[in-house]
Amino acid sequence: MPQESDQPLPVALLVDEDSNPFEVGCACEVFGARRRADLGRELYDLRVVAPGGRATARDGLFSFADVGDLDELDAAHTVVVPNRPDVVRPHHPDVLAAIRRAHDRGARLIGLCTGAFTLAEAGLLDGRPATVHWQLAEEFRRRFPAVALQPDVLFVDDGDVLTSAGSAAALDLALHVVRRDHGAEAANSVSRRLVFAAYRDGGQRQFVERPVPAAVEQPLTATLAWAQGRLDRPLPVAELARHAHTSVTTLHRRFRAELGTTPLGWLTGERVELARRLIEQGDLGLDAVAHRSGLGTTANLRALMRRHTGLSPSEYSIRFAPSR
Repeated sequence: MPQESDQPLPVALLVDEDSNPFEVGCACEVFGARRRADLGRELYDLRVVAPGGRATARDGLFSFADVGDLDELDAAHTVVVPNRPDVVRPHHPDVLAAIRRAHDRGARLIGLCTGAFTLAEAGLLDGRPATVHWQLAEEFRRRFPAVALQPDVLFVDDGDVLTSAGSAAALDLALHVVRRDHGAEAANSVSRRLVFAAYRDGGQRQFVERPVPAAVEQPLTATLAWAQGRLDRPLPVAELARHAHTSVTTLHRRFRAELGTTPLGWLTGERVELARRLIEQGDLGLDAVAHRSGLGTTANLRALMRRHTGLSPSEYSIRFAPSR
């Protein structure tokens, strides 16, 4: 459940030699941003820590100097563990020992991308579900066969241990953590600042080797925005095609190329997202949510909410709607 205290949660971002700057930057942007006017408070108190207070980023791009030492992990509510492209070279024993101590005292651990290798190397993923970048899935399985790897998803939340797939999925997981800690409105505020999708379900598949389409046609942006403003009414695919000034067949091809899904699949996802937001606001009953989101009936709402989020509307409301 989202916390009710206004006190920021202490987060330790643990970097080691050759940590990936992108995932480090994602953690800093989500957990380290200072107070914003739209939030009115700070969500997290981020500290960057490294063995001996120093580390060098991947490819020597820059250095972390005069940051916190490993002892600072002892006060952290959440620890983001190191990730790096060289997943074969073992981490320093002191780093793994500090991660184990944090876990033993009940800290939440987050592995972004190759951070799953760090958690597995520390012995904290045996018998547990986890994910990792799809390109490294076979290597991960070979080295850590006791881990229940889920290679196709964006992130896995296993309670006190969370892992994400490659690169941008770090932002998906980080925003999921904000939503879990502080509620949907805070997560939406952070996502707007980052100009990033407010929510992609952790169970969404990674996009594996999907070719980038040639930029020869008008993007679908205008049609997508037009449809998003009309989710409460029927939207046949033919109507979307007319708005995009194309045929239904071509529209299907462009959706597949640009979004990796079908027009109907995209519409359903957008309607579920709208239904989730309406439930989070806590002002409407399920009949009204189903109507306003274009899902029609409460039975359809229940089925699609469970398929997309793993929760029924009532369960989702308990977790994310404001307390009454």
